[in-house]
Amino acid sequence: MKVVLFCGGYGMRMRDGVSDLPKPMHPVGPRPLIWHVMRYYAHFGHTDFVLCLGYGAHHIKDFFLSYSETASNDFVLRGGDVELLGSDISDWTITFVHTGVDSPIGERLRRVRRHVEGEEMFLANYADVLTDLPLNSMVERFRRSSAVGALLAVPPQSAFHCVDVDDDGLVSRISTLQEMALWENGGYFVLRPEVFDYLPPGGDLVADACLPLAKEGRLQGYQHRGFWQPADTLKERSSLEAAYQAGNRPWMVWENAADDVEHDLEDERLQAAVAAFR
Repeated sequence: MKVVLFCGGYGMRMRDGVSDLPKPMHPVGPRPLIWHVMRYYAHFGHTDFVLCLGYGAHHIKDFFLSYSETASNDFVLRGGDVELLGSDISDWTITFVHTGVDSPIGERLRRVRRHVEGEEMFLANYADVLTDLPLNSMVERFRRSSAVGALLAVPPQSAFHCVDVDDDGLVSRISTLQEMALWENGGYFVLRPEVFDYLPPGGDLVADACLPLAKEGRLQGYQHRGFWQPADTLKERSSLEAAYQAGNRPWMVWENAADDVEHDLEDERLQAAVAAFR
């Protein structure tokens, strides 16, 4: 399936007053956020991307036009020639579309409509949120339904406590948002082209499409309590960077899959050795 990434916003809460990078280009480890999101989708076999560009488009274009595979892959340098032992993007198709500097998400999606025409369904993402969501499960449940859209639903992330106050001003209960029966939009979407029927010019994806679809009973919410981390602020991005440097990278499902394969091979070798010893 094609993957539409909304990566043209200003990212004002991410600004440090120095860099003019768009939010998806802020680094986590040696690569930007958008790379982590794309690698996630590629792990599940979705390697045809449509980038909805806007503010800071040249940063995103330059990154891919001058992409260095050696930054995240092993390689052999022999006689001045580089022999890659792995590749990130060699099988990716990336379509770059300028969708306006000030366009809301829904309008950005409208402006790339022709790039997803003919698709039974397609994926969409804000390009600034990382997760270990089992994407295949979400897609398969949506495929079996007649819904027009599905979104990832995650527990609220706020650390503030909620307080119940009675009519006399006495506190009867204190709880966290995570303890309440609330879910928030996690920014990962599966959509059918019919969604364009709900998007007016200059519209918003959630307010103008998801809301009426929900009222019609044609919007799914895939609930996920696993890892989910936005990067809307410098604090959140710093948290992701610290996790990356500490080796705590649950969103890097492609890396975890490689570890699982190695563990399985090691188990097979161990079992063979035990059998030979017996």
